[in-house]
Amino acid sequence: QVQLVESGGGLVQAGGSLRLSCAASGSIFSIRAMGWYRQAPGKQRELVATITSRGSTNYADSVKGRFAISRDNAKNTVYLQMTNLKPEDTAVYYCNMGVATPPSVFTNDYWGQGTQVTVSS
Repeated sequence: QVQLVESGGGLVQAGGSLRLSCAASGSIFSIRAMGWYRQAPGKQRELVATITSRGSTNYADSVKGRFAISRDNAKNTVYLQMTNLKPEDTAVYYCNMGVATPPSVFTNDYWGQGTQVTVSS
C-alpha cells in the first residue's frame, strides 16, 4: 500500500508565495513521473506541473514563470514552489505519482488527499 501525504497549503494574499510538499510512503520499488494537479470549485481537475524521473519538467501555460516543480528521489517527495500567486490560482491542489510496488516494475497512479490553496485579492 502506498500513501501520498501533502502539506503546505493555506491562505495567502495575491503576490505571495507558498510551497507545497507531497511525500510518498509504503512499499515502493520506484517512482517515475510526479505531478501536481488542481481543481477549482465548479471546474475540472487540471494539470499544473509534472516532472519525470530524470528531472524533465512540464507546466501549464497559466503557471509558467511563477511555479516551479522539483523532486527529492531519496525522500520520495515532490515539491511545488508557487510565487506571484493570483486569485485564480485558488483551488485544491493534488499530487500524483506513478509508483511501482514490489515485485512489479509497472506503475500505478496514486493521488494525495488534496490541500487547499486560497489566494485573496
